[in-house]
Amino acid sequence: MLILGAILVGAAVARHTGAATPSPFVAVDLGTLGGDFSFAYDVNARGQVVGDSFTTGNVADHAFSWTPTGGMIDLGTLGGSSFAVAVSACGQVVGHSYTTPQEEHAHAFSWTPAGGMIDLGTLGGMDSIAMAVNARGQVAGYSATDPHGHTVHAFLWTPAGGMIDLGTLGGTRSVARAVNVHGQVVGYSYTAVPFVFHAFSWTRAGGMIDLGTLGGATSIAYAVNARGQVVGNSFTPRYTVDHAFSWTPEGGMIDLGSLGGPSFAVALSSRGHIVGYSTPAGNFTDHALSWTPEGGMIDLGGRDSSTFAAAVNTLGQVVGYSTGSAADHAFAWTPAGGMIDLGTLGGNFSYAYAVNARGDIVGDSTTVAGDHPSPVHAVLWRASATPRRGARADDEVEAGPRVEREAREGDEGGHCHRRGEGRDAEREDD
Repeated sequence: MLILGAILVGAAVARHTGAATPSPFVAVDLGTLGGDFSFAYDVNARGQVVGDSFTTGNVADHAFSWTPTGGMIDLGTLGGSSFAVAVSACGQVVGHSYTTPQEEHAHAFSWTPAGGMIDLGTLGGMDSIAMAVNARGQVAGYSATDPHGHTVHAFLWTPAGGMIDLGTLGGTRSVARAVNVHGQVVGYSYTAVPFVFHAFSWTRAGGMIDLGTLGGATSIAYAVNARGQVVGNSFTPRYTVDHAFSWTPEGGMIDLGSLGGPSFAVALSSRGHIVGYSTPAGNFTDHALSWTPEGGMIDLGGRDSSTFAAAVNTLGQVVGYSTGSAADHAFAWTPAGGMIDLGTLGGNFSYAYAVNARGDIVGDSTTVAGDHPSPVHAVLWRASATPRRGARADDEVEAGPRVEREAREGDEGGHCHRRGEGRDAEREDD
């Protein structure tokens, strides 16, 4: 099925922590929409969290938005279950929703407080998926182009122009994974050679370009920052192993190396701080990694478990999770403090997927310990060293000018573009 293939690639990239020291973070249970399960996947600079939750009786899954002032609200659906995967600095939420209760086909959606949930349509097929959104309201994803789903193309959707087909590198499928504030879209596309896919970058001025490989047959791009730097992984010569890469327009694709075995880059900050995971030499577990231009690649640790880094903010804070024989726990890592166990909401498992510019971390956690099935709730971890009074709408301003400056440099776009700015920018890009 079109819908789950590319999403699961990203989901598999995000789950692992190992340290057992007391956490300097406070875990906030975001609750549910009435059911037993909720999951958070993204958070913007204002502390708005998005994900999905089961409704009362666990009969349906609905996209949600959570804010400190308003709590969790149901974003509705296009007819069946819905799932939110990303939120912009302006509060625009994107994801996909099934269009009927039978849940045979799904469409990408965009939700705003003013306009509610709107169907972004397709490129001619029956299904589409939204993966990312920027502060200009541009949405990136992929859609079937024929009724049978034989061809799938990456798209960019804009409020002014609707859904634009980004094409392919010669094959029948392309998938957009991310978009930066300038409208640069990255992902991967099959080429004219059967079963061969390459990372791509698309811009309005230059169209889709092939980012190449590290000498092997395939490559995938996962993320792009505001400076146009792209990260992902590529096979090295003779299909020997995957290596993380960084690509820039000036320098092309460079091999970031590894900890001894395969390596994968999944996220980066506006400063070029890259995170992912790699298998150390002679080891059977994966370790979270951090790479910077100044320090190269370092092992964030793993002990007797696998660890995976999922996101990094402009302050150098890395988040992810560890998987062990007894339990999986979310973690946060900084150069000064090392890896810190974020704990759980009372259960055995927790996972962190995203972090914003002020250090708010989101993910999910079981709520009941033991071997029996446990409810899972979306969770927000906040630093206990900086306690906050009751949350107000101006919390992001009180975070200080440094955070606001960092956010503006980052991929969130920082501040919202005022009415008309997005359209003006689109015309400038033409």
